[in-house]
Amino acid sequence: MNTFHVTLKKTIDDSYDIETGYHLEEKLVQDLQNGLVGTIQKFAIITDHIVKDLYAEKLLGMIKQAGYQADLFVFEAGEKNKTRKTKEEIEDAMLAKGYRRDCCILAVGGGVVTDLAGFVAGTYGRGVPFINYATTLLAAADASVGGKTAVDTPLATNLIGLFNQPKKVYLDIAAWQTLPKRQVASGIAETIKHACLASPSFFDYLEQHIGDIYAFDHAACEHIAQENCRIKYTVVMKDERESGLREVLNLGHTVGRAIETVSNYQLLHGEALSIGMSAQARLACELGYLQAAEKDRVLHLLEKAGLPVAIPAYIDREQLVQKLYTDKKVRNGSLRFVIQQGIGSIVEYADGVFAIPIEEAVARRIILDMP
Repeated sequence: MNTFHVTLKKTIDDSYDIETGYHLEEKLVQDLQNGLVGTIQKFAIITDHIVKDLYAEKLLGMIKQAGYQADLFVFEAGEKNKTRKTKEEIEDAMLAKGYRRDCCILAVGGGVVTDLAGFVAGTYGRGVPFINYATTLLAAADASVGGKTAVDTPLATNLIGLFNQPKKVYLDIAAWQTLPKRQVASGIAETIKHACLASPSFFDYLEQHIGDIYAFDHAACEHIAQENCRIKYTVVMKDERESGLREVLNLGHTVGRAIETVSNYQLLHGEALSIGMSAQARLACELGYLQAAEKDRVLHLLEKAGLPVAIPAYIDREQLVQKLYTDKKVRNGSLRFVIQQGIGSIVEYADGVFAIPIEEAVARRIILDMP
C-alpha cells in the first residue's frame, strides 16, 4: 500500500474596500477601468425586478459605454425567491449568453441580491470574482461585510451557501431615498442589533437620531453606515468562518428567522428580526442578563424606529416554536440563543462560545407570553 501526500498550504489575501457615498455609479466604472478586477471585459449584472429599473439599467448602460460587455440577469424581488431554483435559472441564463470563467459578477440591489449573486459567483466556473453595489440600508448593515452567501430552502434559511469575499463593496446612500419606509426600517433593525451587541454609545446615538436617519440627513446616514461596517468587521476579522465569535451577529435571529419563514415572508427580514430582538430581550431579562429598564430601552428604540415588537395574530405560535429547530445554531437537537448582556455586549457562555442552550419549554413560554 502506498500513500501520496498532497500538500496544499494557502495564504490568501481577501481584503477589499467598502466605499460609502452618494451616486457611486461613475466611481464603479472608473474602478473597473483602473483594474479593480484585472483585465476582465465581461460583466454579468445580477439584480431584481425592482432595482433593475432604478439602478441596474443605468449601470448596464454606463459599463457598456465604457467598452465592456455586460448583460442583466433579473429575478423576482423578495426573500422567497432567494432559492436554489433562482440560482440555477441565473446560471443557465449566463451559460446561454456565453459567460465562462473570464467574467465578473456585479450584484446590484439589497441583501437578497448580494447573497444570491455572491453564491453564484462562488460556484460559477468554480469561482469568478464579484462586486457588490448595495442599494438598501439592510444590505449596508448586514451584507457588506463578511462574505456569507447563501440561499433558502423550505426547511431552513441560509444553510446552503459558502463564504465568498467580494472584490469591492459600494454603499450608495443616495439609493436609500428611493426605498419605502418599511425597507428603511428593515435596515435600521440590523443597525439596532449591532448597537445592542457591541456599542452602548452607538445605541445612545440611535436613540437620539432615528428621526435624522428617516430624514436622510447626510451626517446621520454616513455615521450609521460606518458604524455598521466597523462593528461587523471587528467581529468578522476575528472569526471569518463562524466558528465562535461570529455567532454574536445572530442576536435576535433565532426567533427572527423562524418567524420570517413562518410568515411566508409577509414580514421583511428586519421586521422579523425586530420581533426576534424583542423575544431575546425578554429572554435576557428573565435570565438576569438584561435589566428591566434596559429591556424597555431596546423595545422602545425598535418601536421608535417603526418596527414591530409583537407577534402578528396570523402566526401559529406552536409552529413558530418548532421552526426554531431549523436555526443553524442548533446543536445535537438542542436550541441555542445568542443573548444580550446589558446594552452593548453579549453573554459568553463558555470560552469562545456565544450561544446559550435554552430549553424548549423556556423558549415556548417567552413566545406564548409575547404580545
